[in-house]
Amino acid sequence: MLNIIFTIIFILGIFYLIRYRINLRKAVQLSKDALYPSNEKEFKSIVIPTEWREMEYLSKNTKSYQYVKWGTVVAILLLVTLLVIVLLTDVLGTSSFSIVSLFFVIISAIKHRGNLFILTNGIIFDSKFYPFSNIKGYEVEKISRWHELYGLDPKINNGYKFILNIKNKPFSPNFILVKDYASIEKIVDLLEKEGISGIINEEKPYSTVNTSTNKF
Repeated sequence: MLNIIFTIIFILGIFYLIRYRINLRKAVQLSKDALYPSNEKEFKSIVIPTEWREMEYLSKNTKSYQYVKWGTVVAILLLVTLLVIVLLTDVLGTSSFSIVSLFFVIISAIKHRGNLFILTNGIIFDSKFYPFSNIKGYEVEKISRWHELYGLDPKINNGYKFILNIKNKPFSPNFILVKDYASIEKIVDLLEKEGISGIINEEKPYSTVNTSTNKF
């Protein structure tokens, strides 16, 4: 029975890796027509959390894309090998925790760099396309002194934390960092035009943002 459960889990893991690869390939094509960011200055205005690096173009030629492309193949081979070992030996009975840990390490290792693209019909977030109907709203926080992110990297001090609330992703840290006021304002304006409202915690008045936007 335990072998059957693990077999199902491993199959789902392989499906997840393949699906992630397909979503990334789709995102590369769609990002070419993004409304934002669309030029070098706008790309540099977005900083990826934990990496503290400015966002890059989505392209099949980037190291991050190639890592996912070939890493997916390697990860699937490792998972298949691990599954064979589990099915043909009694390792599961003595090292089930280690097997599960190794499984999640392999799955989580295949990840593209973070990104955000606003399109005419939806959003690409972390290399996956979401139609506007899947976006519940957004939150904007000023990264000023005493904010949890302040001081972690000079590029984001006095910048903005942009949180995207996506349906069916309650536990994902759906946020990116934006360096300046003008950039966050443009992102908010594009979302508001699509009927997506949100909460803004900002010391300055948002004079050009639609009145449907809420404030603390």
